[in-house]
Amino acid sequence: MREEISKNPLNVSGRFYVDCETCLDHALCVEAAPDNFRQDENYSAYVFKQPADASEEARCRRALEDCPVGAIHDDGEPEA
Repeated sequence: MREEISKNPLNVSGRFYVDCETCLDHALCVEAAPDNFRQDENYSAYVFKQPADASEEARCRRALEDCPVGAIHDDGEPEA
């Protein structure tokens, strides 16, 4: 059974998103993919723009893989 994820409400709709309950202000995702991730006033990261090309996709994937607390998620294929 999948654990409930508390998505940051600032995440834009799409495949990548950040769990605000898990995010701990590392900001590594913002460094890895600054065109796609930002931090809110509580220093929780969120996806403000889904990847628009292969380069952004790769940086978002790197952010997901490098997140030390596993707060970034990917729901699968990009929306058509």
